Amino acid sequence: MWSQEDLQEFLTSLGATEEPFGVFYTEVEPQGGVTPKAAPLPAPGDEEAGNVDWDALLSAHYCVVGVIWRARRKKVPAYFDKTRFACLGGAFYLGFLEEMLDSTAYYVAKGIPGVMEGERYLDSPESSRRFFKTVAPRLATAEFCVFKPLSQFTDGQTPELVVFFERPETMAGLTQLAVFVTKDFEAVKTPFGSGCSSMVSWPLKYMTEGLPKAVLGGWDLSERKYLKHDELTLSIPLSLFEEMLKGWKESFLITKTWAAMKKRKERSDQAWANNS
Repeated sequence: MWSQEDLQEFLTSLGATEEPFGVFYTEVEPQGGVTPKAAPLPAPGDEEAGNVDWDALLSAHYCVVGVIWRARRKKVPAYFDKTRFACLGGAFYLGFLEEMLDSTAYYVAKGIPGVMEGERYLDSPESSRRFFKTVAPRLATAEFCVFKPLSQFTDGQTPELVVFFERPETMAGLTQLAVFVTKDFEAVKTPFGSGCSSMVSWPLKYMTEGLPKAVLGGWDLSERKYLKHDELTLSIPLSLFEEMLKGWKESFLITKTWAAMKKRKERSDQAWANNS
């Protein structure tokens, strides 16, 4: 692991406005964190049998990114488990629900006339089902999925992923740096999906395939209200993040080009601060 001084030097060079969060799975429930309301997670066969408690699910429904937004503001952990998963999508993408309910396939598409209004993010439930099979989230490896500031990781805790929440200027630096240290022209991917799938499901999928890819997100219309103006997310596997920490001092981050970009970022931050 890196020292806090090394991390801070890197973040300062980037012009980052916020400490990134680490993501990991653990059997230990975080103290002082934020977590969504509890709800009954449907078991296999419940939907077909008509045993899904939709009232309980809807009363506890919230966005995973919204829970993380609250944690970001308070600088505390956000965490999820099989009873506190925010929404069915969150349960699936964080690995607590093995198969997505078929009702969600209609919801992500055009809905069901007279029954359910759809998000219209995909053209049909068939496309939704194909997406669910393609992203195929890794099942949770421990009881809790935790997001928390990197500085709060203690001995024995190691993030699998590092998530940045930044505007495009800083994201430009991060994405270019990922290519610089890996020599991989496709080091950064930006696949379709929910906010939590971009932060967790997709990067973990690439990792299981032996492809340590960073995933650029923030495109999900439903998550945008829980991000700052112009803000995007970048989820980076730990191995790649450590390469970036080691190699940034040899990259463009020490050039006049980047110094000019940082000034542009500062003007952008000030403009949004004045209009918020």
